[in-house]
Amino acid sequence: MEPVRDYSALVDLLDHALQKGLYVSADVIITVADVPLIGLNLRLALANMQTMLNYGMMRDWDEAKRSLDREQNLNQIGNGG
Repeated sequence: MEPVRDYSALVDLLDHALQKGLYVSADVIITVADVPLIGLNLRLALANMQTMLNYGMMRDWDEAKRSLDREQNLNQIGNGG
């Protein structure tokens, strides 16, 4: 006998999160004996690249990366590689 699990729910959830985008913001304070020791301010964005660009996120990075890739491709073509 083999275990039977339906992984499609997890795949569907991840697909939906990447298509629509997911943004999580959390503030965490770690204390010991009522003395705050560490404060964390966390931000997480999870989405596919097109969704992030649609929301205006990472636009500068995307343009710089594409420009660098174009230059490298032109250099390879120019060098016969």
